[in-house]
Amino acid sequence: MKTYDVLVRGSGIVGQSLALALARLGLQIALRPDPVRREGSPDIRAYALSATSVALLRSLKVWDALPAHAATPVHDMHIEGDSGDSVLEFSAWEAKTGELAHIVDAAVLERELASAVRFAPHVSVINDDDVQASLTALCEGKASGTRDKLGIGFERVAYGHRAIAARLTSSRDHQNVARQWFRSPDVLALLPFDTPQPQSSYALVWSLPDERAEVLLAMDDRAFEQALMEATAGAAGELALASPRAAWPLMRGHASAVSGAGWVLLGDAAHVVHPLAGQGLNLGLADVVALARVIAEREPWRELDDEKLLRRYARARLAPTWAMGQLTDGLLQLFAHSTPAVRELRNRGLTLVNHLPFVKRWLTARALDS
Repeated sequence: MKTYDVLVRGSGIVGQSLALALARLGLQIALRPDPVRREGSPDIRAYALSATSVALLRSLKVWDALPAHAATPVHDMHIEGDSGDSVLEFSAWEAKTGELAHIVDAAVLERELASAVRFAPHVSVINDDDVQASLTALCEGKASGTRDKLGIGFERVAYGHRAIAARLTSSRDHQNVARQWFRSPDVLALLPFDTPQPQSSYALVWSLPDERAEVLLAMDDRAFEQALMEATAGAAGELALASPRAAWPLMRGHASAVSGAGWVLLGDAAHVVHPLAGQGLNLGLADVVALARVIAEREPWRELDDEKLLRRYARARLAPTWAMGQLTDGLLQLFAHSTPAVRELRNRGLTLVNHLPFVKRWLTARALDS
């Protein structure tokens, strides 16, 4: 039985990033791929990555290896409420930064991470559990089987909504503008993308109640495109499907503990938030940054499986993950209400924030640092 310093279970974006980050510290890492990986249907996932996430990937020599079409910068964000006159806008220029986020092709990012892992001298990809490690890091996602075997509870709350994702092309250039509609009862996001059509493609994430989602998924492509045009009022041009549609149920959740003697949880294995703010993967990559920092700064005599050491990681991540969960859940509940009084309140709130530059700057800074 071979001995490693850390066993990383889960080979998605968070797991591979963690393996590379810890290997840079000189630790011997075993990376155990997920037992079941998606096969067959194309991976149409796209993520909005914050500046902090990009900095991590750049330090791992992965970011600069991405092809240009796989990472599209967002220069502006346009958010609408229930009425056309309730608008909130963010600008990279106003925030004095190069971009608000990057929209990244998940499949390409995973591929480049896997390439980096293959050439990492301190990382071994293993396909069995016949290994021994001081520390086990669980990055297996919200359905982590290893977490359940350890007896760690995971509280789930279903929203009764589904997210529909697809790749779209448009008759208009996206001009690096992300568009989002917060309404009752749906949240629709168009994220600027450069594939398959450079400068005029989008990644769609449309969150709706289960019943409405089923109706939309049952439509043929032409009918779905028409429904999409009605929902966006043509603000992003004439939209057409450029991929199959995918859908998944939405929930929030958190583990009863994220660390213990010899184990830690990262990413969706530890916490799941609604995708309306696009922060799920950013939280997971921030977990990687925090754990790598805690391990790098540990006392020379302290072992990797030391429970007190790992509690430092848990404390560092408690407030950010709790705050993001509360924010996304609160926004969803606010925009789920269809009563006229609540609609008027939230629409006025969007407009008010749009006229308060210092509030917008604070919100932008929080998103960039997440």
